Amino acid sequence: MFNQLPLLQADPILGLSAAFRNDTNPSKVDLGVGVYKTENGETPVLGSVAAAEAQLLQQQTTKSYTPPAGIAGANRAAAELAFGREHKVIGENRLSTVQTPGGCGALRLAAELIAKANPQASIWISTPTWANHVPLLTSAGLRLKEYPYYDFAEHKIDFAAMLKTLESAGPNDLVLLHACCHNPSGADLSREQWQQLAALASERGFTPFIDMAYQGFGSGIAEDAYGVRLMADTQPELVLATSFSKNLGLYRERAGSLSIVSATHAGADAVLSQTLSIARGLYSMPPAHGASIVDLVYHSDELRNQWHGELTAMRERIAGLRVQLVNALNERQSKRDFSFIAREAGMFSFLGLSVDQVQTLKSQYSVYMTDNSRINVAGINSNNLNYLADAIIKVI
Repeated sequence: MFNQLPLLQADPILGLSAAFRNDTNPSKVDLGVGVYKTENGETPVLGSVAAAEAQLLQQQTTKSYTPPAGIAGANRAAAELAFGREHKVIGENRLSTVQTPGGCGALRLAAELIAKANPQASIWISTPTWANHVPLLTSAGLRLKEYPYYDFAEHKIDFAAMLKTLESAGPNDLVLLHACCHNPSGADLSREQWQQLAALASERGFTPFIDMAYQGFGSGIAEDAYGVRLMADTQPELVLATSFSKNLGLYRERAGSLSIVSATHAGADAVLSQTLSIARGLYSMPPAHGASIVDLVYHSDELRNQWHGELTAMRERIAGLRVQLVNALNERQSKRDFSFIAREAGMFSFLGLSVDQVQTLKSQYSVYMTDNSRINVAGINSNNLNYLADAIIKVI
């Protein structure tokens, strides 16, 4: 049965992690895998999460299956965080939200729902985008198209080219947009640019498909949801995938959600029924632990306030690291200005290095990043900043 299957190459990010673990250089620096890290290089369990888990263990009386849509309180939390408690799509019962196994599960479930609703649909993705968008969406048989997004030479969004290309999108298309903290570039749309995209969506009839994996890591919870709320205000339909892996640190718990805005209440009921049917065929029931934590944290004033403080600390730490890296690189040379790093948001940025320079950083200095020089800024700390800056300057 399986003898003819060829050996596949390891995932590039997972391969980087394995190489880093096997590196014996005490000065090694891991800027590859996209997880938040503290000053000590650890991915922490947030205090609010630990407190919620303690409550959960005391209160839990069963390990029975969750409802098909997941933990209701977690779904309410996801919806209210994304759209705001008073948004009309909630009040008009035009929003259907289901719990998924992480943001990846939300994207795959959305892809299957789109394919069932319109087999001729195409999804436009940014160049570049998160690499896993491609297998998650194409595995459902969807066709992908690309729109220009990041200008590598200028280190900014090429918005004029983006708009011009998306003028070709139509009613059979969805446009995948990053709500905030664009992965992998860190370059985010401004409010004015979101407004122009909303106007174009109304004109051309395409459906916004928004991936919000980093809410709270950019400018703040409400600020990072600006594009989501604007599109929900102005468009009859919207697809939204969300994740609690980053902002609550629930990576391994796979806590995510898929929200669909429909034009009518009846349409939302139909969408929910179809989504649950597809989920039944993919994974049957969603996991409970991570979503239960989301429910407890969001609906406790004390834990929610604690979480807001922890999220603010993570966001401000990343922003501070960006400034420190820019200063360290610009102080060491004057031929290249790295100030763009401080203007970007979230965990990721492109350094603008060649593949050969990236390989030299890895082989000679044990500094690990993807071949396109995308770095996870959260992997920087006071112990490795100067070593990292020295190594980068040497290779350029």
